[in-house]
Amino acid sequence: MAKKILPPYRVLLYYKYVKIENPEKFTEMHLRFCKAAGLKGRIIVASEGINGTVSGTYEQTEAYIYAMRQDPRFENMDFKIDNVQENAFKKMFVRHRSELVTLNIEDEIDPNKITGKHIKPAEFLKIIEEEDVLIVDARNDYEYDLGHFKNAIRPDGIKNFKQFPQWIKDNLSEYKDKKILAYCTGGIRCEKFTALLLREGFKDVSQLEGGIVSYSKDKTALGKHFEGKCYVFDERISVPINQVEEYVPVGKCYHCGIPTDVYHNCANKDCNVQILFCEECDVKWNRTCSEECKEIAINNEQLAMSNE
Repeated sequence: MAKKILPPYRVLLYYKYVKIENPEKFTEMHLRFCKAAGLKGRIIVASEGINGTVSGTYEQTEAYIYAMRQDPRFENMDFKIDNVQENAFKKMFVRHRSELVTLNIEDEIDPNKITGKHIKPAEFLKIIEEEDVLIVDARNDYEYDLGHFKNAIRPDGIKNFKQFPQWIKDNLSEYKDKKILAYCTGGIRCEKFTALLLREGFKDVSQLEGGIVSYSKDKTALGKHFEGKCYVFDERISVPINQVEEYVPVGKCYHCGIPTDVYHNCANKDCNVQILFCEECDVKWNRTCSEECKEIAINNEQLAMSNE
């Protein structure tokens, strides 16, 4: 049997809530290290830990994993790995932030002290097939629109994580006695999302360990009951999840409503909102979200051509 040839690049997705002293200095040193290793990606460092997505060759990513695990703070950090044909980023960014997942609330949440029960993918699958549970998406609404678990609650109006405390009060308060299963892309947002639920008095709160990405790779789950694709924050934009059921796009074109899974930013750079386009509307609307943006984009294009 011929040896399977893997794609030339890999993407690593990871996080760890752990105390980092002097995170600003760590950020500077880590950026130099990543650039020296030839990696590209986006990493956030805070006093509460690290969250990153990086891409590079097999050798580069293996070296990164090895180096990180030499640090006692990260020795058991889980790395989710995707094999890809092209580098998933164009540049390397390592930035310091006050929080890994921004809440901006006075009473900070430490997921090492309070968070929902971690449910492995195989158990998550069993629960959603056999029990009466409430499945809640802990991502942004535009991520949900591209793909989500069947029957999951859409986080209407959520464009950034700090909106969730009020959204939970407004939308989930009647379910405090219900069994809750939360999920997100890789797990990091669920750590704080489930903590918020517990603080609000929800009694039975669990989260999908490793998120959608781990669920797609689990030999038992294989992405079953996930509809559409998973939104990712790199050049790929989306990745397939469900390996056992026929793929059907659940996203809908912003303009005409037909099924699609193609996201683009509005061509008006001052708008730049990301929306779903079908092929016909992509052309018809000049990849813009409105008549106003279309006119601006066309005028800008004509001005650029006249200056050539």
